[in-house]
Amino acid sequence: MAYDLYYWPGLPGRGEYVRLVLEAAGAPYRDVARLEGQGCGIEAMFALMRDGHHGAVPLAPPFLVDGATLVSQAAIVAAYIGERHALAPEDEAGRQFARSIAATTADFVAEAHDTHHPVGTTLYYEDQKPEALRRAVEFREQRMPKFLGWYENLLRLNSAGWLAGGRMSYADLGLFQTIEGLRYAFPRRLQAIAGDTPAVMDLAARIAAHPALADYLGSDRRLAFNEDGIFRRYLELDAD
Repeated sequence: MAYDLYYWPGLPGRGEYVRLVLEAAGAPYRDVARLEGQGCGIEAMFALMRDGHHGAVPLAPPFLVDGATLVSQAAIVAAYIGERHALAPEDEAGRQFARSIAATTADFVAEAHDTHHPVGTTLYYEDQKPEALRRAVEFREQRMPKFLGWYENLLRLNSAGWLAGGRMSYADLGLFQTIEGLRYAFPRRLQAIAGDTPAVMDLAARIAAHPALADYLGSDRRLAFNEDGIFRRYLELDAD
């Protein structure tokens, strides 16, 4: 049975963190809000957010329906899929730590989002540009090196070359998507500090070339970054 993924159509956002795991796993899935037909489309997503599924009512997408099970929050959905499709560490301690990495990545992504919406998510970027400029400086100069340095240390300590365990996991895929988002939103800053995190950059390159993902990354199923998503390119927010 195919998984049903629910996320906003037209932007990668947090939904892409789930799509990458599904694609890497070779798992059949439907991107429901992007489909047309009975029981599909964005109306189907809103219906589940209103009425729930077997007692589970998600606050917001992304969420995944697997039979009678509904799982929400990108990091938790990614772990749910990864642990069922050999995209997670095999031992319990490793699985718990991979979940911690995914949750930390979610924090990192939220901070990237807040560079362009530091005051409120319901306000336009143009309504908070002075605050965004200040927030972006801290993010570029302090938060990006802090997070990326932590990932670099994890990779340095693991002789297998992955963030957790001895094989590629959903935690690695989450870091890959975040690097791609930073490459879009903060290309100058990322290039300036990339030399400090060679293992992170190598991981991103290996995942981009992974046989299970290369076809997807070059297809129209892979949505392009844009200024409606989490990672947005505002040139005034970027610097070396």
